[in-house]
Amino acid sequence: MKKKIRITLGCICAGFGVVFFILPGSIFVLILGLVMLSYDFPKARHLLKVCQKSMSSSARKLDSFLLKRKLRQ
Repeated sequence: MKKKIRITLGCICAGFGVVFFILPGSIFVLILGLVMLSYDFPKARHLLKVCQKSMSSSARKLDSFLLKRKLRQ
């Protein structure tokens, strides 16, 4: 029973996360859905790792951009 609820909620969150990725919204809903689905599906675990790597690399790029901009002024 718990597995069905987890899969259902994971699919709903992942679906809303994809919609929020296209429209203005939070990408964390997609990650929450992938976390729920990663317990049962290895492909979701792989997609979660890809999302985490891309978010950390974009955060590093944004930090370096903001630091360079701050030091320029």
